[in-house]
Formats: sequence, C-alpha cells, structure tokens
Amino acid sequence: MGLDGFSLVIIVLVIFVLIVMAAGIKTVPQGYRYTIERFGRYTSTLDPGLNLIVPFIERVGARMNMMEQVLDVPTQEVITKDNASVAADAVVFYQVLNAAQAAYQVSNLENAILNLTMTNIRSVMGSMDLDELLSNRDAINDRLLRVVDDAVHPWGIKVTRIEIKDIRPPPALVEAMARQMKAEREKRAQILEAEGSRSAQVLRAEGAKQSAILQAEGQREAAFREAEARERLAEAEAKATKVVSEAIAAGDVQAINYFVAQKYTEALTAIGSATNAKIVLMPMEASSILGSLGGIGAIARDVFGDGPNSAPIKPQRQGPKRSTPEVRPSSDIRSTPEGIAYQVPRDGQEQ
Repeated sequence: MGLDGFSLVIIVLVIFVLIVMAAGIKTVPQGYRYTIERFGRYTSTLDPGLNLIVPFIERVGARMNMMEQVLDVPTQEVITKDNASVAADAVVFYQVLNAAQAAYQVSNLENAILNLTMTNIRSVMGSMDLDELLSNRDAINDRLLRVVDDAVHPWGIKVTRIEIKDIRPPPALVEAMARQMKAEREKRAQILEAEGSRSAQVLRAEGAKQSAILQAEGQREAAFREAEARERLAEAEAKATKVVSEAIAAGDVQAINYFVAQKYTEALTAIGSATNAKIVLMPMEASSILGSLGGIGAIARDVFGDGPNSAPIKPQRQGPKRSTPEVRPSSDIRSTPEGIAYQVPRDGQEQ
C-alpha cells in the first residue's frame, strides 16, 4: 500500500530531528578538547564528555590532543665554536595546555615546534666547544628547554623535556680524540708512576734516616753503658787496691798474698785459655805458687818489722795436681826453714 502525504511528512520530520540531534550532540573523548566555531568564529571549548551545540550554526573547529606528546627531531649537522662538525639529533616532549591558542595561534603546530627546536639546537650547540659539547649534555638540555619553552608559550604549549639523543663527531675526529685520550692516559700513568717512585724513595730515605738515628742512639747508649761499666770497674779496682794497701800497711800479710795470688792466677788463666796455645814455657811449675806466696809473706814481715823470729807461715796443703798446659821448668824451687823460697838452677849452683 502506498504512503499518503501525512505519513511522508512525519517520516521527513523524524529524519530531520535525527539529523538535528546528531548535529547538536557532541561527545568529546578523554584527553581531547574541541573548539566550537559559530559562523567561523571561535566561541568556546568542549570538555571531555557529552556536549550540546547549536546545530547548523555552531560547529567543531579543531580537535586538540591535550595529552603529552613526543616529537622526534631528525639528525642535523652542527658546527661547534671551535669549527668541529658534529651530527646531533634530539627528542621533544610537549603538551597542549590551551586548545584555542594551539589551534588558532599557530599553523601546523608540530612542524612549528620541530623547526623551532632544530634552530635552537644549532644555536646552543654552536656556541660551545667540542669538549664542552660532549661533556655537558645536561647543560645543553636545560638551555634548549628554557629557550624553546619560552618561544612556544604564546601558542598554549608547554615543552616538558628536550633530550639530546646522540652526538656523533666525524670518524677522523673520533680517531684523533681516541689518540688524544690514549696520550692523556699514558701521561697520567707516567705521572703516577713517577710520583710513586718519588714517594718510595722518600720513604726509603726516611727509613734509612730513622735507622741511622736509632743506630747512633744505640751506639751512644752502649758507649755510655760501657763507660759507666768501666768507671764502676775502675772504682771497684781502686777500692780493692785501697783495701789491700790499707791491709798491707796494717801488717796483714794475707792481703798481699791474696792480691798477688789473684793476679798470678788471672795471668795463668789468660795464658791457658788462649786458642793458639799448644806448648807454654813458664819459669816455674804451677804447683809452686803457694811457696812463692809464702816467701813473699816472709819478706813482707821483714819489711814491716816483725823480724825473723816471727812464726813462719805454713803453706797451705796443695790439692791434687790439675792438668795444665805442658810446661818446661827452667829451675828448681827450694825454701829455707823460715819459709823463704829461692830458685836453684838445673846445674846445681845455688843463687
């Protein structure tokens, strides 16, 4: 069955209403902003969600991405301050803060940011030496960020970060830098080796100095102790001699006997303990020591005035004969009834 005029009108109205609703209802996704134009003039910005506009009078002008975006800066040649040619590339992170300004203040936003960044890379890196350029990437990034961010601020853009990805000098320059680094390393190694050698020599000299000082102090202390020992020994000898002298002056013949016997015994000990003594020639036998002492005592009594009638000193009983070095007596020893010892030659003649 065919449609009448009224039904056709209803269908046309429904279609028109649907078209009007579609034109007036706008849905904005999260992270985007839409600009609204009325007869070509900017009027407002739609936020994310469901929005209504006047159909056929207002329309969406620009759909702006409000999320942070990354822009890759291609490789470009840069001439440094010291006329070195390097290739550098970078990456830029930016975000649209004002959709209307980003849409209507600049044409082709990404291309504008890209060219502005490339120009400032040449300007910033061209004002630095090669060594400074290679070692101060953070400073380069900071300067680029500050310059570019100030330049794009009127566009409603915020540049959050600019990073230099790579700086590539020419191969010949890289080889020269490698040789320079090697030479610098060798220089430092030689300097460190020289400093180590010098320090070792200084330490050895200090050690030798301290050793010499300690050795000298030890010798001085030893000499002082030796001198003190000799002094005490001399004092003891002097005291012993004084005591013996006083005893002899008092008429004590035992003192002079002891003194002479001690010296005689020390002399025999020194002769007998010699390492090269094989045969020792002595004027009398070692067993006649006590007889000689008795004779010396008698002489002392005569000198001190006791007279020949004094009681003779009995010689002490001789002990067993000890083994002594081989001796060859050249005379016999005899004594008088008074205890006076005298020597008789081998030929029998008395002296």
